Amino acid sequence: MECNLYEYYWFLCLLFLRTNLECNSIRKGATMNEWTKKVLITGGAGYIGTTLVPTLLQKGYEVTVVDNLMYRQTTLTTHCSNPNFKFIRGDVRDNDLIDPLLKEHDIIIPLACIVGMPACKKDERAAVQVNEEAVKHIADVVGSDKKIIFPTTNSGYGIGEMKDGELVHCNEETPLAPLSLYGTTKVNAENYLKETAGAVCLRLATVFGISERMRLDLLVNDFTYKACTDKYIVLFESSFKRNFIHVKDVVGAMIFAIEHYDKMKGESFNVGLSTANLSKMELCETIKEYIPNFSIQESEIDNDPDKRNYIVSNDKLESLGWKPTVTLQEGVKELIEAYQIISYNNRLFTNQ
Repeated sequence: MECNLYEYYWFLCLLFLRTNLECNSIRKGATMNEWTKKVLITGGAGYIGTTLVPTLLQKGYEVTVVDNLMYRQTTLTTHCSNPNFKFIRGDVRDNDLIDPLLKEHDIIIPLACIVGMPACKKDERAAVQVNEEAVKHIADVVGSDKKIIFPTTNSGYGIGEMKDGELVHCNEETPLAPLSLYGTTKVNAENYLKETAGAVCLRLATVFGISERMRLDLLVNDFTYKACTDKYIVLFESSFKRNFIHVKDVVGAMIFAIEHYDKMKGESFNVGLSTANLSKMELCETIKEYIPNFSIQESEIDNDPDKRNYIVSNDKLESLGWKPTVTLQEGVKELIEAYQIISYNNRLFTNQ
């Protein structure tokens, strides 16, 4: 009996060793299975990327970031001692740089982008090259052999449909009608990626919250800063609505897409807070709950060049099990705390 137990013990040891060796072999040879680890992020030193990178590193992924640091940010330096992190200073339009990297990595997240209507208007040629042409090139090189998680924008919905005087929720089947060059380039890239590479496309609501590479030119961040400093705001088209999402939940949606890629590939998903389809006035009233002396004025004389006005359904992604974790109220309180530190006149905190 003792001999049998002894032999059984060594049998278990050998079985454990063999299983480990096989798992390591799978990890080294993996491309599209659960052991996929190598992530390439273009534009990874920006507002979303500086929140995404540490999350991926904590989960054990190897992360390579390509960024031209056009806003002189230094936000990723804290990761330079991590052996799983690599930074390459370069431009996403440099195909000689990008193409070998695409072949070396299993997951591609194209964050490089000229973001927003004002920035795109300032350099329309760069906007088309970075937001659309560079993304299409990624699809052409990798095809459907890699996981591509593409963050696009739900601003492509433009002006939402009205029914009985109320906005109708936009879902992923709603026709896209972008109102700006920014929206047009993102929609074109999204359509191409789905057709060519079967990518997962995440239509992000207007993002808010604190990031290491902060942006104060985003609506919630901007309005909250004005409440903290100026104590007043003048609204144009105060009834115009849109959807919002915290930057941490954007990262969470990207991780979710990586982990559920087979269920999601080739499709688009709205990513927003279902509790935050709000007008500008409703947003300001939410902020006022925490800054009571915030004065909100409306103007009928001028108008806002950004004519977006829509509400969004996030049911499709939520039905797969993803849920946001940060409410608008929690985000506003976070911003109020952080604005004791951040200076608005620092151009590092805006894309405009």
